[in-house]
Amino acid sequence: MKYLLLKHYRGAPASVNDVPMDQWTPQEVDAHVQYMRDFAKRLQETGEFVDSQALTPGGAWVQYGGEGRPPATEGPFAETKDLIAGWMVIDVESWDRAVELAGELSAAPGAGGKPIHEWLEVRPFLTESPKFTE
Repeated sequence: MKYLLLKHYRGAPASVNDVPMDQWTPQEVDAHVQYMRDFAKRLQETGEFVDSQALTPGGAWVQYGGEGRPPATEGPFAETKDLIAGWMVIDVESWDRAVELAGELSAAPGAGGKPIHEWLEVRPFLTESPKFTE
């Protein structure tokens, strides 16, 4: 079963090592990124890795503008307290394994080289259309 592990810039409960990344040294950022790469590589070797991406905090909301009209945009920055910093898709045997891996990913180093203990959102992929009953 596939799961999405979401990392948030803000909006999640505070992590233990809650120093914002823009206040880290270049070496601390490099160590964090290397941890993420090593984690993904290990999951590639076990066949549990699908994909991952890091995202910038900037972006825009886009909405259908109507027939013959261009899309409407709001931005350039999304006005929300919850911005996604990045994500990883894993394909594992169980919810328990997804939670286990999210816990490991939460230990990525941050300021001072100490684990962040950040909260990650774990979301299972919807594998079939939802059924609605009246």
